[in-house]
Amino acid sequence: MRDLLKVRPRGGRVNLAPVDPSETNGLKRHQADDLTLADEEHIGSLQECLHAEGTRSVLIVLQGMDTSGKDGSIRHALRGLNPQGVRIVSFKAPTPNERRHDFLWRVKRQLPLPGEIVIFNRSHYEDVLIAKVRELASPQVIDERYGLINRFEDDIVKHGTAILKVFLHISAEEQRERLLARLGDQDKHWKFSGGDIRERPYWDDYQKAYAAAIGRCSTPTAPWYVIPANRKWYRDWAVSRLLIETMEEMKLTYPNPHLDVRALKKQVKAVA
Repeated sequence: MRDLLKVRPRGGRVNLAPVDPSETNGLKRHQADDLTLADEEHIGSLQECLHAEGTRSVLIVLQGMDTSGKDGSIRHALRGLNPQGVRIVSFKAPTPNERRHDFLWRVKRQLPLPGEIVIFNRSHYEDVLIAKVRELASPQVIDERYGLINRFEDDIVKHGTAILKVFLHISAEEQRERLLARLGDQDKHWKFSGGDIRERPYWDDYQKAYAAAIGRCSTPTAPWYVIPANRKWYRDWAVSRLLIETMEEMKLTYPNPHLDVRALKKQVKAVA
């Protein structure tokens, strides 16, 4: 799955236009549902091994346009994870205190501890996305940030954290339908933000900003994966598979405490 969805920039450039947001690569919904359900136990086992090993960690970076399904991916695709070993971090507009530091300062404070899985619902990439579209930073500053992000992520990987960076790719038409669906369901009004509408005129600019960030920051140590996300069931299956394959590649192992099992069994039996 990773080979299928991995971004391979050419000269630091990526074109998202040819990627069909409705693509499912031949997979049918009932197949994806069955596979996702079957994967839940496997994800849980891999997480348990990560926790038991206690030396490495996993960072999942979820990015995408509004309504692309970041919350849905966390809720459905990763439901096989034990909540005790997972932390979800959502990055909003920087606070006054955060603005007094460099843009990666608040991100570094949220990195996973050994044995932990942390999910960034939006991330440090906002500082090269919104900043680029809204011209909150100069082109030179944004260009420098790409390099800072690459060095930052490379250092994370070297210190034992596997990074899974996922861009949930939806179409402008699909976003429109999802926004209208929210407005048509009173129980979902709380999820609606006027900002969702204010950002829609900048759709093409955001696509270019994402293409630039993904192209500049999809590296061998921390590649980007683009998931066609118009179909929620495919999105959920793809996210879960990417996590499984990422953790499998880590070759996690349970520690060996060198217990005298025979003696311990006798002790257990002796205590009736």
